[in-house]
Amino acid sequence: MQDVIIIGAGPCGLSAAIECERRGLSTRIIEKHCLVHSIFLYPTHMQFFSTAEMLEIGDIPFPTSNEKPFRYEALAYYRKVAEHYDLAISQYEEALSLERKGDQSFVVETVDRTGTHHQYEARNVVISTGYFDHPNYIGIPGEDLDKVTHYFREAHPYSGMKVAIIGGSNSAVDAAMELIRVGAKIDMVYRGETVSENIKPWVRPVFEAMVQKGKITVHVQSHVTEISQDSVTIESKDGEISKVDNDFVLALTGFRPDRKLLSSCGVELDGDMEKPLYNTSTMESNVPGLYVAGVIASGRNANEVFIETGREHGVRIAEHITATK
Repeated sequence: MQDVIIIGAGPCGLSAAIECERRGLSTRIIEKHCLVHSIFLYPTHMQFFSTAEMLEIGDIPFPTSNEKPFRYEALAYYRKVAEHYDLAISQYEEALSLERKGDQSFVVETVDRTGTHHQYEARNVVISTGYFDHPNYIGIPGEDLDKVTHYFREAHPYSGMKVAIIGGSNSAVDAAMELIRVGAKIDMVYRGETVSENIKPWVRPVFEAMVQKGKITVHVQSHVTEISQDSVTIESKDGEISKVDNDFVLALTGFRPDRKLLSSCGVELDGDMEKPLYNTSTMESNVPGLYVAGVIASGRNANEVFIETGREHGVRIAEHITATK
């Protein structure tokens, strides 16, 4: 039996494993994709908003020659950290169910990429599953067409194409800036009065200059009502309907955590945001021995917890488990 099973091998899950191991607790991480899969899904050339120091875990320095590190540097860094601490990680193995076994332990059932099922028993479980696997769907006709994606990786496939970007956050603005460089014609559609106030400060003036030059057409206080193979239909706040020629749609509408494992084990979810009930000092949920770490702790508000703050959850968890062992 393990002392701790951690579900999710993102930075926050890795941090929790490191802190538990440091205190002599046996751990295993279950990850249904690859190590730090959410970061792997970031745009290929993405640069972080945070400095390297704010992304560090396990007291391992994050070396970079850049003021703010890039995605490829983060992937290399977290690989090295996992290797340094020799963490036990079962990659490409999905946690299917989580059940309480009496008052002393939990049973986690998993399936690996070969279809083989496994069972693990642990005294404590940490759920740190992130949110990138579950995009927020709009629910409009045509959203299931092959031309639509909720993930932007890089601009090259859209060279010279007409691209509609749904959203006005950093991810939408970053995508627009990359698309300009490959000669794409861009229509950005956003419900707000203007793009997000949280746009990276070094990006905003360049973005606004591109809008003024007509490189990007921004439809604010508007939403897409239908997607067809060769167009998108946009409705403004005033009810005005316009049809815009279109080749591809980037629906960058955000993501949400999967709370299935939490709710199936009796964790209470609070209100419309479905935020799990937990002790902020220990990260323990209302189910004794079951902890949350990272963005899963924030319910539907994925902008509440980031790597910079979620990496500290592991310390609270490990200290609490050690104190009650």
